[in-house]
Amino acid sequence: MSVPPSAADLDTGERIFAVDLPDDAATGRLAADLALVLGLGDVVALSGELGAGKTTFARAFLRALAGDPALDVPSPTYTLVQIYETRPKTTHFDLYRIGDEAELFELGFDEAAETGIVLCEWPERAAHALDLANIHLTLRDGAGGGRVAEIRCAAEAARRVGRTLQIRRFLTDAGHPLAARAPFPGDASARRYESVRTPGGHTLVLMDAPRLPPGKPVKDGLPYTRIAHIAEDVRPFVAIAATLDARGLTVPAIHSSDLDAGLVVMSDLGSEGVLDAQGRPMPERYEAAARALAALHVEPFDPRIEAGAGLVHVVPSFDHGAMAIEVGLFLQWYWPHRHHRPADTAEEDAFAGVWRDLFQDLDLAERNLLLRDVHSPNLLWQPGESGARRIGFLDFQDAMIGPTAYDLASLAQDARVDVPAELEARLVAAYISARRAQDPAFDAFAFERAYAIMAAQRATKILGIFVRLMARDGKPQYLRHIPRIKTYLNRTLDHPALEALAALYRDWDILADDPEPPRP
Repeated sequence: MSVPPSAADLDTGERIFAVDLPDDAATGRLAADLALVLGLGDVVALSGELGAGKTTFARAFLRALAGDPALDVPSPTYTLVQIYETRPKTTHFDLYRIGDEAELFELGFDEAAETGIVLCEWPERAAHALDLANIHLTLRDGAGGGRVAEIRCAAEAARRVGRTLQIRRFLTDAGHPLAARAPFPGDASARRYESVRTPGGHTLVLMDAPRLPPGKPVKDGLPYTRIAHIAEDVRPFVAIAATLDARGLTVPAIHSSDLDAGLVVMSDLGSEGVLDAQGRPMPERYEAAARALAALHVEPFDPRIEAGAGLVHVVPSFDHGAMAIEVGLFLQWYWPHRHHRPADTAEEDAFAGVWRDLFQDLDLAERNLLLRDVHSPNLLWQPGESGARRIGFLDFQDAMIGPTAYDLASLAQDARVDVPAELEARLVAAYISARRAQDPAFDAFAFERAYAIMAAQRATKILGIFVRLMARDGKPQYLRHIPRIKTYLNRTLDHPALEALAALYRDWDILADDPEPPRP
């Protein structure tokens, strides 16, 4: 249950939550649920009388942060402080024996709060600890037995805490009240994923994808997400999952969903991917993915999907506007990174003109459903399946109707691993062979032309995205992929359809290594 905020809470942005804890296991689940949403700079003040359950909470909290259910968590009652090498670092304080608030500074409380997460028991012994806490959790005896946790949160922390409590209620309503939650590694998107393990040992996957705000207008009064047709909630994912399954592809089965809240529980397709132990593409698995795409594209696709329970989704078109705003990320982000200045009007016009002609060329290309992110992180091998179902597809909420070559280019020029030219050619040949087996009249020449344009469009967009992830989102690790993208682009620009684009990019010296940034 949740206690509504008081008038003072509304003024300050604070919020108070109350959670019933019938037993120690429930206390442990709450601690683990909160650990999922904490990060650098969070200070948790933990209050309660002796025997209120603070030790149970602290142990579960620290074990969840460490990802180690057997982690030794000694009480810091006598040492006053214990440090755990979690990510970020977590410092556990127990101020029961503190003699003077000045000792707090000697113990490095402020530094710990700046450089990691702090869990502080008996914070009442030092007012400064309470002042720094953005989450104050108090354990009390419940009226009908058990305990109640009252969680007072500062405004920003309240959003995260409220979300993790909402997820727990969703899992309870979905029939998994005792499930253990653990984080999945993050990706470049705004979505979060969790592993959900039931008491019986069954593993599910939770997608946490609140509705995206539309963002500020960037062109013709529309935000980027609307022009590029980026999914704003989970409805497209749920609808397209049902459709792909019906068309013979392996996708996660949707077990439960709250479309308004942006929460989905689905089956776990395992962890066996398409890369070998050295992180290299496994050719037979990539080829299976190419043939699965060919199977998807054999039949025409109706953009209107009726997925039951009143859910209707109309798959958008990968139109000129969407293609153009995607490649525009190149000029917006990569160009200044490369040249240390914005593009001028003449350069912008030359870029737009070349791409306008290429998009018009694509108007004659075959069109079907595009999953949009067919690459190694989103592909799982299904050893017990055959045919098109041997590959599990994970990421398709941004699916569109567009040139069928796009997804094959995404696979054969995987942005995160090196795909040799020989393997790329093998994948294109496998796709064409599978299509011709179903339709001898399949136009391979036209497909390869569309493939070259789509591969160049995708590479151009990704150069901008990877710089944006570094400059805007603080994720510099994506820059290491840029040389690979340039290798793909250089390979693709040899196609006659891209003659004008190749001349432009080579004139701009885009394919060379990026220079070092200027020194201040």
